[in-house]
Amino acid sequence: MVLVTGGTGFVGAHLLLELLKNNQKVKAIKRNNSNLNLVKRIFSYYKEDVETLLSQIEWVDGDVLDVLSLQEAMENVEKVYHCAAVVSFSPKDRDNLFKTNIKGTANVVNTALQTRIKKLCFVSSIAAIGRSESNELTSESTEWKSSKRNSTYAISKYEAEKEVWRGIEEGLNAVIGNPSVILGPGDWNNGSAKIFDTLKNGTKFYTEGVNGFVDVRDVASVMYQLMESEIVNERFIVSSENLSYRELFTLILNEYDIKPPTIKALGILLEAAWRFEKLRGGLLKTRPLITKETVNTAQNQYFYSTEKLQNAIDFKFTPVKEIIKLTAALYKKEKR
Repeated sequence: MVLVTGGTGFVGAHLLLELLKNNQKVKAIKRNNSNLNLVKRIFSYYKEDVETLLSQIEWVDGDVLDVLSLQEAMENVEKVYHCAAVVSFSPKDRDNLFKTNIKGTANVVNTALQTRIKKLCFVSSIAAIGRSESNELTSESTEWKSSKRNSTYAISKYEAEKEVWRGIEEGLNAVIGNPSVILGPGDWNNGSAKIFDTLKNGTKFYTEGVNGFVDVRDVASVMYQLMESEIVNERFIVSSENLSYRELFTLILNEYDIKPPTIKALGILLEAAWRFEKLRGGLLKTRPLITKETVNTAQNQYFYSTEKLQNAIDFKFTPVKEIIKLTAALYKKEKR
């Protein structure tokens, strides 16, 4: 039996599908006030027998901040996939980021140690890996440095990883996956899937930033393969391609038959944009579409190496163009 935390989320739902595809007995944690709507929607993108698939999952009410519920959930479980996390670049979410991502991970690690789980997979982020200088390739061994360029989300995932390494020192077998920006169909109003809604009417602007991007299905597959392998106590960057945001926008806009962006967004324009969004969000009590942290990321260039992963499991990534084509097609079908 395997347990998944964060199973009602974007990555977690895709991981559940991957586990079911491989005939795994699956238990998944959900909050007692959460629903399975996103899971059902994601399952429907790939399969027709959604209800049959859902019935194969043992859902248990719980929360990574509730140790007792974790203890109950890990009964008769051999492996744990820890996907539960808050992903936000809004300053308002700082406390929730630290509480859920750091304390929640510490609780999962401690409970896994207490219940003698055979292996833990922690779905982290490339945000938790140090940034190379001068546009050099970033690898798993790149040193983390305190910097204003590190978002609050990045700091929370870095500190969460430290909890996993602490657990390893105490006898836990674990693997850590560090996905880059994850692309795929999900909640069109949140996360990376929102970009397909944001760009549906086109944009004239682009930034010179570069980042890593990866298919959500590949993330799920890599996590499963790492857990089924003999590999323990290692971390791996999970990324398909390094692309500029201009290239990413162009690929998406091509699927909408819209002209690619032609105007470079200057720093002063981007600063005005996040300040306006901050003001608008405060007045309307909504989350800003653009924040100071997202603007910072969009202007910087990060290049990631997956050599370590390729040497470990020889994984073949899906080209970014393919996942964009699939996601855009599903978006257009659902929104027509």
